[in-house]
Amino acid sequence: MAETRLNLITGAFSYSGKYVARKLLARGERVRTLTGHPDRADPFNGKVEVFPYRFESMAELAKSFEGVEVFYNTYYIRFPYGSTTYELAYENNKKLIQAAKQAGVRRIVNISITNPSPDSKFPYFRYKYMIDQAAIGSGISCAIIRPTVIFGHEDILINNIAWLLRRLPVMAMPGKGDYKIQPIYVEDQADIMIEAADRKENLIWDAVSADTFTFKEMVKLIRSKIPSLTLFILPTPPELFLLASKLMNPLLGDVILTRDEVYGLMENLLYSREPPRGKTRLADWLEQNKDWIGKKYASELKRHYR
Repeated sequence: MAETRLNLITGAFSYSGKYVARKLLARGERVRTLTGHPDRADPFNGKVEVFPYRFESMAELAKSFEGVEVFYNTYYIRFPYGSTTYELAYENNKKLIQAAKQAGVRRIVNISITNPSPDSKFPYFRYKYMIDQAAIGSGISCAIIRPTVIFGHEDILINNIAWLLRRLPVMAMPGKGDYKIQPIYVEDQADIMIEAADRKENLIWDAVSADTFTFKEMVKLIRSKIPSLTLFILPTPPELFLLASKLMNPLLGDVILTRDEVYGLMENLLYSREPPRGKTRLADWLEQNKDWIGKKYASELKRHYR
């Protein structure tokens, strides 16, 4: 009997990579992960091979790719923290791609972001573009998947908007809230990634849903689905909004939103002009999950750094 395909996923114990791993295991494929948290609880009960990141040794890093056919790369950072910077994340991504090539990996599926650009004034988007180019230039068959905001169990942005709506009589919103957003369901994104992996041609796909909201419409939708104390959604100058967020950060032990996220959102960088590939409607998902969404705050720092 032929051996099933071996896939390597960065961060299968984290968020989006976890859903890809589940679907691949359900298809009978083998899964390996690289993780910065080898002591984290294993959600797969030993069904996923676990390797630590070995960025300090290309030889060790390449060993973790031995036998791998498809490399699903979700490795990145939402914001710099401590010694972890966008520059370091970029260099580490180049090492991952180099190790994959050295090991003979057949296909890379690289997770990016909608509307990255080499000239972007936002480092998050600029370095995403640079990582895309490193994957494309590797000579390995490559799929670039560009999602917007991801929602689902364990998501951060949608959950934390709901968390605030449950608690605050007035909800601040950067600007007028008239900028567009197309959130994608995490399960749909996993399906898109796997479909891209199964293809042979080089491709770049945006991963967005059929929903197109203004930010204000999305916040109102979330408010309509949950028990909310919020009576007013208040347009706020973006710098004042960022200052308020910064003041709240120590209280929550987290970084609520970054400058790149706020201004990138306001410049419609989380909106795509491609046909939607996601099928799940945010309203339907909220209705099904309204009993728990926003009851607990979801911390980025706790998930990745603590």
